[in-house]
Amino acid sequence: MAAKVIITCAVTGSIHTPSMSPHLPVTPQQITEAAVGAAQAGASVVHLHARDPETGRPVQTPEAFMAFLPHIKQQTDAIVNITTGGGLGMSMEERLAPALRAEPELASMNMGSFNFNIEAAARAIRDPSQPWERAYVEGSRDLILSNTFPQIERAMRELGDKGTRFEFECYDAGHLFNLAHFADLGLIKPPFFIQCILGVTGAIGAAPESLMFMKNTADRLFGSDYLFSVLGAGRHQFPMVTMGAIMGGNVRVGLEDTLYLNKGELAPSNAAQVAKIRRILTELNLEVATPDEARALLQTKGASNVKF
Repeated sequence: MAAKVIITCAVTGSIHTPSMSPHLPVTPQQITEAAVGAAQAGASVVHLHARDPETGRPVQTPEAFMAFLPHIKQQTDAIVNITTGGGLGMSMEERLAPALRAEPELASMNMGSFNFNIEAAARAIRDPSQPWERAYVEGSRDLILSNTFPQIERAMRELGDKGTRFEFECYDAGHLFNLAHFADLGLIKPPFFIQCILGVTGAIGAAPESLMFMKNTADRLFGSDYLFSVLGAGRHQFPMVTMGAIMGGNVRVGLEDTLYLNKGELAPSNAAQVAKIRRILTELNLEVATPDEARALLQTKGASNVKF
């Protein structure tokens, strides 16, 4: 029998701004409610960023995360996955600080440096409510998201020593080879949870051929030692994640990746996106993993061993 599908929900992210959608969670209470709602809808993993509750700007302090992490843990048994990508222009010290403080079951891990261009999203900022929004998004045109080999190795060692496992975010085929490099060094152990990200300008495009290429490459490099998951950016979300599920993979949805539920229709919540992909999976006769089933598949240390 095929393994059950793990649904990850990326709750708020660092790409979109409050002016783009009134449904984007910003305050600790909103982030908590969004994560709990996503879990109740069927997500077994919630991927979390933090924001300044006054301005909505992405922040990466341990204190900002600790304002909602304990509340999420109290209200759901979903696996908590903390970002180490942070927000645009943040240092590696800033990016690692929350995960090093909280020692979660999972943390994201970008697997290479690349041009991360989200300037097209600025078109959605018609009437900015905060002065930082437009410059923040448009500034990505001249941004290299830095994930050098020493930076990746440092994160793997420091978080790995705390028992945290990783969601390896691979935006291009070269990132899969980077992951294989670290696996060969023995710094990480299988099963590798690989998040294939399609549709970000500056990385691999969102097309069926791209997804098949990434999957075939991962098969060659890792054989049966990995779990495949798919993220489609923006309008590509549901077509790409559905294709990934058909190919035997896991799925990621959420307001970090797209603000929409259907064409021209803003998603009213993260839970609505989770409910939609769950309906699709059910129609495909695929079963959704519970949090404990996801823990077994990912071999995490368990919720009782985190520091929040």
